[in-house]
Order: sequence, then structure tokens, then C-alpha cells
Amino acid sequence: MSALVKICGLAEVDSLDAAVEAGADFVGFVFHPKSPRAILPEAAAELADALPSEVRKVGLFVDPTDDDLVAVLAHLRLDMLQLHGAETPARVDAVRLEFGLPVIKAVGISTAADVAAAHAYDDHADWLLFDAKPPVDADRPGGLGQPFPWELMRGWNGETPWMLAGGLTPENVAAAISASGAGAVDVSSGVERAVGVKDPARIAAFIKAAKSAGAGRW
Repeated sequence: MSALVKICGLAEVDSLDAAVEAGADFVGFVFHPKSPRAILPEAAAELADALPSEVRKVGLFVDPTDDDLVAVLAHLRLDMLQLHGAETPARVDAVRLEFGLPVIKAVGISTAADVAAAHAYDDHADWLLFDAKPPVDADRPGGLGQPFPWELMRGWNGETPWMLAGGLTPENVAAAISASGAGAVDVSSGVERAVGVKDPARIAAFIKAAKSAGAGRW
């Protein structure tokens, strides 16, 4: 079984095409204004029109209001919503109920205690995304290119499918999968040639490396 791969922060046709051609399972569009990868809903809708149905379209939001979600969904049909802020399990439930879409909940990790705390979301989110916990002074919760100790994920025994993120690159993704037991991986900055600018060659190389590495239980 090969790992599932999500390429996040896409904003250009060539990088989206590279992700699809190389076999990405998920593609992510960032709707967080502070991110250098933020995209307008209208632009994301144009890109999404060219996607095959088997590639799942994920919208990334940080502590969104219902109005924030409505404003994006009015332009773009998404397959999944990714909540990458401080959303509580109750907020995850409310979003799932209100919008009828699966939710990926991102959880910051730096210690084994953070992994254990993620169980609070185990019966609420459809997927969990384990990312490196950002520094206290960070202006955004992800996309910072920082890894965390991947072996910490060997302590995860929840039932929710999960993705590994944080500092992944074409060069280290196979080692990350081996160390963590991840069955799915997510990358953004690790396949860029400049901040916010994806490199089609690195996207293809990342997907090839991840798919060749095998996968864990998910």
C-alpha cells in the first residue's frame, strides 16, 4: 500500500497540473489571509475546474466563522474542510453539521503530551493532520517548514485517519513515513522554489518518493 499524498498551498496551473499528473490524492487551497500561499476563492475555483473527480479538493481555514466558510463555498465546491487553528472539538462538530463536509483538524505536535491530547478530536474530525507546533510568536499556525520528532507518532493509537505534516521534503519524506508509520503525508513549503511559489519538479519528486516508501495503517 502506498501513502496518500496531499499537496497544499496550490495557486498556479503548472503546480496543480504537476500534482495531478504525479498522483496526488488531495490538493489544498489556503484561505488564510496571513499565509503567503493564500488564494482568492474565485481563483481557486478556476483551478479546481480542471481537477479530476478522484482528487479531493481541500480548503484550509484558520479559526473561520460560518460566514468565512460560506464566502468561499459560494465560489468553490470543496470536498473537505481543513481547520488549522484553535478550533475545539465542539467547533469541529458544528462545522461538519452545518456544511455537510468532512473535516480535517490540524493538531500541533512537539511532545508526546501533544499526541495524547489529540485524542480529544478522535470522535469528532474525519481526519487529523499532525503538524509541527508553531513558535509562540508565529503569525500563522502552519506552512513554516519545521518538522517535529516523527517517531512521536508511534504513540498514536486513535481510530481517526491521520496525515503527517511539517518540514517534509522530497528528500526526507520516505524517512518520515518510516519513522512515524504515517499512511498519508501533507506538504507545502517543502515543494517550493521560493516562499509561496511551488516547484512542479519538486512536487513530482515528493509524490514519487512518498508513494515509493510504503505506508502505515492509514
